[in-house]
Amino acid sequence: MTTESAETSASALLGVHRYPVAPGCQLNVRSGPGTGYSIVDTLDLGASVPINCQTPGTSVTGPYGTSNIWDNIGNGRFVADAYVKTGSDGYVAQRCG
Repeated sequence: MTTESAETSASALLGVHRYPVAPGCQLNVRSGPGTGYSIVDTLDLGASVPINCQTPGTSVTGPYGTSNIWDNIGNGRFVADAYVKTGSDGYVAQRCG
């Protein structure tokens, strides 16, 4: 089982909603909420992600605007919300704490 499919199974069990990554984007997954954190993975085209919680970080401009919100998609795994179609300019999940 790949890491992504394991996360898919876990998020389905927990009832976590998945959100699509912007079409045509291979999104970098970082170790923390900002561009200064190391890249730990790159998501495939057409990926969708669970959002476990959200936190402020580096401001990023992407297909869905400019935002400083970062989505936690797994343990030590964050993506810029500006590349995730959540249907909102604000928070759609609890804040990471």
